[in-house]
Amino acid sequence: MNRAEKTQLASELQDKFSRANVAIFADYKGLSASSADDLRRVLRAEKVEVKVLKNNVARLATKDGAMGDQAKSLMDSVVGPTLVAFAFGDPAAAAKVIHKFAQENEAFKLKDSLMGQKRIDASGVEALAKLPSKEVLLGQLLSTMNAPVRNFVCVLAAVPRGLVTVLSAIEKKKAESQS
Repeated sequence: MNRAEKTQLASELQDKFSRANVAIFADYKGLSASSADDLRRVLRAEKVEVKVLKNNVARLATKDGAMGDQAKSLMDSVVGPTLVAFAFGDPAAAAKVIHKFAQENEAFKLKDSLMGQKRIDASGVEALAKLPSKEVLLGQLLSTMNAPVRNFVCVLAAVPRGLVTVLSAIEKKKAESQS
């Protein structure tokens, strides 16, 4: 591979890193080809692109510092065969799939990864995998935002409800006294 091709690949890699919500790195040494294909197929449904990282090209992509210091230090520390999953959709969904796959396959080991320009370790990827889905988080947010209004309506409804309860009790008392 000549210098121009490496530069082209480095610029494509920079583009993928800049567009991805999270880039999850893993060591896939010893993983069967069929298992790798299964992982790619499942990740494709989650809007995740999987690439095998060429370490020299990755170092070239971070050389100018445009991706940040943490990305540069991560790329400098990457050794051996490395698979990168670029999540362009929900980062938690991609992390869930990859974390589950890592638990089921001993040959697949999570490495330090990138979330934006911030470096996260393997335990950070696991924590991301344990987050609820985007829909659940939005539901929780909506519930939290509706709580003050709901409580205010309940307080306002308590006064007439109390009046109706008192009137009902008076009516029962009068009915008992007449009988």
